[in-house]
Amino acid sequence: SWVRLLHRIDARIERFDKVYSRFRADSLVTNMSRETGSYKMPPDAYKMLDFYHQLYEATHGNVTPLIGQTMVEAGYDASYSLQKKTLHRPPKWEDVIQYDRHSLVMQRPVLLDFGAAGKGYLVDIVGQMLEEAGIQTYTINAGGDIRYRSAHKEGLPVGLENPVDTSEAIGITTLMNASLCASAGSKRKWDDLSHTINPHTLKSPTDIIATWVIATDTMTADGLATALFFTEPRELMGRFSFSYALLHKDMSLEYAKDFPVM
Repeated sequence: SWVRLLHRIDARIERFDKVYSRFRADSLVTNMSRETGSYKMPPDAYKMLDFYHQLYEATHGNVTPLIGQTMVEAGYDASYSLQKKTLHRPPKWEDVIQYDRHSLVMQRPVLLDFGAAGKGYLVDIVGQMLEEAGIQTYTINAGGDIRYRSAHKEGLPVGLENPVDTSEAIGITTLMNASLCASAGSKRKWDDLSHTINPHTLKSPTDIIATWVIATDTMTADGLATALFFTEPRELMGRFSFSYALLHKDMSLEYAKDFPVM
């Protein structure tokens, strides 16, 4: 029944949150920040860890799950204090993390942050639960991370929100059995920072003010929407399958030839 399915989805979201949220005192990620050692991971963790490692390499370390403590220092902490302190660069992946399909070894305590692609991955997990329940046509919209499936192959029009004036769209794209994720520095902004911080310069990007990515799965779209603030699209094209649009600070829109926009 619908009610049972919704309860299962709620329970799955809670389990995911309890593993990956750096905002919870009782999460696995918070435990990892306190103590070195080997941690047993959920069966589906490997796919996300593998994707993060690919992103880390493709962006030369600009997208990294090791940014958690830097985000806390920036003020994006468990209490959302938004009080900026002295920022420190996160450590290198190879100095901290070893992982396989079942476990993750923390060679030193570091606060991990899965904000770049974690929500997208959770959307995919929920989508798979719906499909396993026999639901072939659905839309999941998790704060701009959208997964859309249509058994009848009907397109879903989606407005590209203007980050400078959220009452208007700068264009309309059409989703067809795919996922769309957007990222904009204006959504969470304080001091001279946003929720996206370059781990090398310890500054938030300013040249690009919004990104949109269409991919087959939401995790890929979510992670690449962050990566495009730091990395040229052509550097990511060789590793990932996606289409994109970028809004520059002069309000010019750059998009891939295959990105459907009106």
